[in-house]
Amino acid sequence: MRKVYFVGCGPGDPELITVKAKKLIQKADVVVYSGSLIPQEIIKMCKKSQLHDAAKLVREDIFKILKENALKGKLVVRLHDGDPSIYGAIREQTDNLKKEGIDYEVVPGITSFLASAAALGCELTLPGVTQTIIVTRAESRTKVPKREQISELAKHKATLIFYLSIHLLPKIVQEAIKGGYSKSTPVGVVYRASWSDEKIIMGTLQDIAKKIRDEKITRTAIIIIGDVVNPKSYEYSKLYDKTFTHGYRKAQIKS
Repeated sequence: MRKVYFVGCGPGDPELITVKAKKLIQKADVVVYSGSLIPQEIIKMCKKSQLHDAAKLVREDIFKILKENALKGKLVVRLHDGDPSIYGAIREQTDNLKKEGIDYEVVPGITSFLASAAALGCELTLPGVTQTIIVTRAESRTKVPKREQISELAKHKATLIFYLSIHLLPKIVQEAIKGGYSKSTPVGVVYRASWSDEKIIMGTLQDIAKKIRDEKITRTAIIIIGDVVNPKSYEYSKLYDKTFTHGYRKAQIKS
C-alpha cells in the first residue's frame, strides 16, 4: 500500500489525541513530526518509528522522506499539532503525492482554538450574541487578501479568532476597533492551550496588549475577540426549550 497519513495529534495534552491517531503513530514505520509543537509524551508513542523533526527540514526534504518511504510500502505518518487542515501547509504535500501516484488520508485532530475556548469556558456560538466564528491570522510575512483585512472582518462583530499572531496584538487591537468593535470588547488569550504550562489572560481591546506585553508572551497563543468571551447577556438555546418542537420531542403545551 502506497499511502501517507496526515495526522493531527491535538493541541498538546496527550489525552486529547484521537484513538485513530494514537493507533497510527504506534504502528508507523516513519513519522515526520512538527518539532517543538508536539509534546514528548506523544513522540514517545511512536515506538516503532524512524523519526524526522520537520522543524529542521525544508519542504523538499519532507516530501522526499514521505515519497520514498511510501513507495517502499512503509506506514508513513506526517504528524501535525492540532489539526492538519488549520495552517498545516498540507495541500502542497498532498498534491505532490498525487502526482507520484501515492494516496493519502487526513486524520483530524482537536485544534488549539477549540482547546482555548475550553480553557476560557466559553461558547463560541452563543445565541443572542453571535452564530459566527471567523478564524484568521494577522498579516506579516504571510500576506492576507485585502478583503480579509482585520478591519474588514471586524465589521461582522462575530467571534474573531487569531492564530500565529500574538506578536502583532497591538495591530490587531487597532484594526479591530477600526472595524467596529468597541474598546470594551472582551478578549481572551490562551498561551499553550492544554499544555502543563497553559496560561490564560483575560482583558478587553483597551488593555489586552499591555497585559500580554507584561506577561512577555510572544508566540504559541490563541487570541479570541468577542462578547462570547465574557457576555453581558445571551439567549437560551431553543433546542431544549419546553415550548419548542423538533423531530425528537414535542413542545410541552400548557393545559
